[in-house]
Amino acid sequence: MKQLRGFIRKEFHHIFRDSRTMLILFGIPIVQLLLFGYVITTEIKDARIAILDKSNDEVTHEITHKLLSSGYFKLDAMLDNEGQIDNIFRQGNIKEVVVFEQNFGKKLERDGQADVQVIADASDPNTAQLLSNYTNAIMQDYLQKKFINYHIPYEVKPQVRMLFNESLMGAFTYVPGTMALILILISAMMTSITIVREKEMGTMEILLVSPLKSHHIIIGKVAPYLVLSILNALIIIGMGYLIFGVPVRGSLVLLMFVVIIYILLALSLGILISTMSDSQVKAMFVSVMILMLPTILLSGFIYPIDNMPVALQVFSNIMPARWFIEAVKAVMLKGVGVGYIWKQLLIMTGMTAVFLVISMKKFKLRLE
Repeated sequence: MKQLRGFIRKEFHHIFRDSRTMLILFGIPIVQLLLFGYVITTEIKDARIAILDKSNDEVTHEITHKLLSSGYFKLDAMLDNEGQIDNIFRQGNIKEVVVFEQNFGKKLERDGQADVQVIADASDPNTAQLLSNYTNAIMQDYLQKKFINYHIPYEVKPQVRMLFNESLMGAFTYVPGTMALILILISAMMTSITIVREKEMGTMEILLVSPLKSHHIIIGKVAPYLVLSILNALIIIGMGYLIFGVPVRGSLVLLMFVVIIYILLALSLGILISTMSDSQVKAMFVSVMILMLPTILLSGFIYPIDNMPVALQVFSNIMPARWFIEAVKAVMLKGVGVGYIWKQLLIMTGMTAVFLVISMKKFKLRLE
């Protein structure tokens, strides 16, 4: 027993002095708990909406004020005509547009009912459904308190219209998100592992004495995964269309251009991980922990970014999948052109360049 106690103490000593083991045991669970606690929520806060007030009377002003003071909505724009609605949705910032009909207040007082149109961006069906329900509930609450002493049954009839996903199919969200997750895992993880494998097997020395330069080695390693990832993307898009009915309303050429930029970004990230790893296990662990969980939680794949705390919203800006999902949804579901997604393309291209520059420098140092 004395020997066993000594052995156990020795094991505790080894664990406590290894900072990486302590990080795995305590750091990662704490980070995951905080992420899940803040990210996984069904609440909607400060969703950006636009108002088209054709009546512009006291009643519509009071309803607008009640919507904005609820904490669920944030006014982004006041529209002048219905022709602006389509364009403002395609820009991607607005989640809902509320349209009050002409003479709204007069019709409500005279006839006991009036119509309002609620138009939501259903490219994220769960958020669209929640926002329309919130809007309806707030309006009904306003009526009950405003006309509490009246005998006429006053009623506002919201006409809900879902853009880009009228049937509120979840596949319209999950197909782009799944494509982002699969491509970054395949491209980044497999690339990082294949380069680290050369180091573990000792075959890197063979490459060093060959006429190949460092960039030749990197291109040769990533080229097969570039081709295979493009095939994977085509399979996902094809299955999404044929099986789940997810359309490609925009240009297929533009969509594939977005996909290729994202794959190159993932490949450059995989190369960077390989330069920092000295074993396949470490490369795989870093790939999964850095890529998979953040891609699921912080990219807007499942949980809306606008619902997250400000710190996580800022952190989500460095997640490649966030910009890819935004661009793919805009092209596939909204049918936009490059003029609407230039920001996402520019960010992904910039990330790719940064990762490649760092990777090439580190790779050359490791070769030397």
